[in-house]
Amino acid sequence: MQAIVVERLGGPEVLALRDVPDPVPGDGEVLVDVEAAGVFWLDTRIRRGQGPPRHAAAPPYVPGGTVAGTVTAIGAHVDPALLGTRVAGRGRDGGYAERVAAAAADLVPVPDGLDAGAAVALFGDGNTALALLESTPVRRGEHVLVLPAAGGAGSLLVQLVAAAGGRVTGLVRGAERGALVLGLGAEHVVDHVVEHGADHGAGHGSDGWVEQVHALVPAGPAVVFDGVGGPAGRSAAWLVADGGRYTSYGVAGGPPPLLGAVEARARRLTVTGMDRLAGFAADRPRRARELFARAAAGELRPLIGAEYPLPDAARAHADLERRRSTGTLVLRP
Repeated sequence: MQAIVVERLGGPEVLALRDVPDPVPGDGEVLVDVEAAGVFWLDTRIRRGQGPPRHAAAPPYVPGGTVAGTVTAIGAHVDPALLGTRVAGRGRDGGYAERVAAAAADLVPVPDGLDAGAAVALFGDGNTALALLESTPVRRGEHVLVLPAAGGAGSLLVQLVAAAGGRVTGLVRGAERGALVLGLGAEHVVDHVVEHGADHGAGHGSDGWVEQVHALVPAGPAVVFDGVGGPAGRSAAWLVADGGRYTSYGVAGGPPPLLGAVEARARRLTVTGMDRLAGFAADRPRRARELFARAAAGELRPLIGAEYPLPDAARAHADLERRRSTGTLVLRP
């Protein structure tokens, strides 16, 4: 079969299409013919050797992991009824491949009518979004700032928060993304156009986005979900209303802002850092079942930014790193 292999750490150019042996499902595992594989920011960090230690991978390895497809073979102690079932889950040894082995117990059936790309987006980015909302609940009527609101997790957070009764302000880059986010249920969007690598503190974004948010929500948002980090994350943290909640889940713009204990205490903030993200994995199947059901009922719309054939994985990584994309990116073997 064909798979993408990272043969050395580095930029997108290290992603190579290779012929590799088909995986063999072990005890409690199944073989999945992959219809769609998710491409996520973490994949790019691992490829560069910059991911969290628990996700470190030594080349050569197959990147990714979140896939959707059809069960075509089973290992020992697996219910034969799974054969032919469309499922989503995590590949044992990566996901950028034509076939993967996966633990049967961790797979979730994909409802009829739900596309494999949408299933990948929900199992990956949707899981993150729902886990964030469960760990930082939003009360009806509260103002919530989501950044980036047009990303894979952010676009689903917008929908989940709005469904919970929150009043969403979404931070976006460009008018086209702003229109998308308004269509997903945001009450307001604010355009955050910052040149790559620029260092903007609170109140000094290139188009005054902090002032725009302050004008829309003078008392400050009760909750900030920050998937950007860096200077923008620091600015967003300063916008939180006294007694509000700031939760960090991404580092696309730089490290999460450091809010000291005294600073947080003075404003009575509840600050939730990225350390709890590792704990989200254990409950992935339960959340995926809920998300699939809500999507099948028309209550959630995963935003698929682009789809690429498997050999174009390097282009997908480059687009993601250069912030050319919206929503979740998907590979199609």
